[in-house]
Amino acid sequence: MNGEEREVCVQVGEAALEGTLGLPRDPIGVVLFAHGSGSSRFSPRNRFVARVLRDAGLATLLIDLLTAREEEVDLVTRHLRFDIRLLAERLVGALEWLAEEPDTRHLPVGLFGSSTGAAAALVAAAARPDRVAAVVSRGGRPDLAGDALSRVRAPVLLLVGSRDEPVIELNRDAMAQMHTECELRIVRGASHLFEEPGTLEEVARHAADFFTHVLREQAQPAAW
Repeated sequence: MNGEEREVCVQVGEAALEGTLGLPRDPIGVVLFAHGSGSSRFSPRNRFVARVLRDAGLATLLIDLLTAREEEVDLVTRHLRFDIRLLAERLVGALEWLAEEPDTRHLPVGLFGSSTGAAAALVAAAARPDRVAAVVSRGGRPDLAGDALSRVRAPVLLLVGSRDEPVIELNRDAMAQMHTECELRIVRGASHLFEEPGTLEEVARHAADFFTHVLREQAQPAAW
């Protein structure tokens, strides 16, 4: 059901970013993942969500937004994981790669961001409204996207655990700054990392439903 997975290298400027591209049969869209601070494309939570998305007919690209050398430095300084501008630039580069890759260039694109990766996803969506059709945030910090929030045009779904109270308020504040279709859904019983039984499954289900609905509409030709 999950289809083919293969390792890819995405060149963004001088940075060679490692990624995993997953391709189900006849995908209706592709979802680019922006992982959170201190995580990687091997995040078990994002890999689980990616499998559910592929079962729903969506291609996935999980990518390390920092190079191996940058990761080493960041383990000590912890500053690059919060460099939202840098992470967003890397995402834009990945969007351009998807637009050139034969298996994905014809597909509408969604962004799935976690923690600080959600802010980078929203900044990238504001920078490339022609390429980003939908954004989903899991336990994200959309507030860190700053003034880019008002320029986001794609529909946005914010998923936050009910026990992650400070982040709920930050998401509500971010919603107030957006001028696009935006919904906040609270996952009952979930903390920040959605480690409680059944909560990550609920996140994956919400994300799959949202992406398939929006991206399927984008993939359909306009009626004359």
